[in-house]
Amino acid sequence: MSESGVLDVRKDGKIAHVRLNRPEALNAANPELHHRLAEVWTELAVDASLHAVVLSGAGKSFCAGGDLGLIESMANDPAIRASTLQEAERLVKELMGFPLPIIASIHGAAVGLGCSLASLSDVVVMEESSFLADPHVSVGLVAGDGGAVVWPLLMSLQRAKYYLFSGERIPASTAKEIGLANEVVPDGTAGTRAIEIATAFARQPRQALMDTKRAVNLHLQRAAQGVLEFSLAAEAVSSGSEEHRKIVQKMREKANRKS
Repeated sequence: MSESGVLDVRKDGKIAHVRLNRPEALNAANPELHHRLAEVWTELAVDASLHAVVLSGAGKSFCAGGDLGLIESMANDPAIRASTLQEAERLVKELMGFPLPIIASIHGAAVGLGCSLASLSDVVVMEESSFLADPHVSVGLVAGDGGAVVWPLLMSLQRAKYYLFSGERIPASTAKEIGLANEVVPDGTAGTRAIEIATAFARQPRQALMDTKRAVNLHLQRAAQGVLEFSLAAEAVSSGSEEHRKIVQKMREKANRKS
């Protein structure tokens, strides 16, 4: 197993390494990366030799969210909006149903999609200077996946609502305190620590490991059934709203000034 491109997938013994690979864009998801993220879990699930997955990002950050070009296309093209949100639904369901432990190695920014990927992983290792954020509401979108689905199960409702409503950054130390991260490690060491955890899991009996994860994730899957359909439908409406398009236009103007 070896694949390069916007998603780098390789196998090392019993461990698969899945790395977002658009470092020049801080691993923001363009259509190709978004599509690969939605389908790779089905491919990995059928490999009976695997026991664990390490999820990481190349370059300076784990994932800066959605690529601005994709966000603009979703705002202006109903067909692209519908297909992208269908992929988002598939991605959430694939991660919740994935049979093997996923250990997320977080450095730099884990924003939007990156935050969702971390929140839907089984173990999260964050570097000291890294942070999480779900800025959907701040850009005029309903928080359709990730935080809205998972956070109320990981922290208090009050805290989940505060961070979703505000879009405020969650530093690594706070993420660990409120239940979004398992460990905080020095900068530059999250990848090594994630591999250590994956290696320890890979020594465990595979079927017992998988069925235990399935049992625990049934709580998440049952809770998500009533949330995901509404939240993604509401995000689709907000993605086509004038309010959101105006914010996206300002984001584009700001990006053009920087270039």
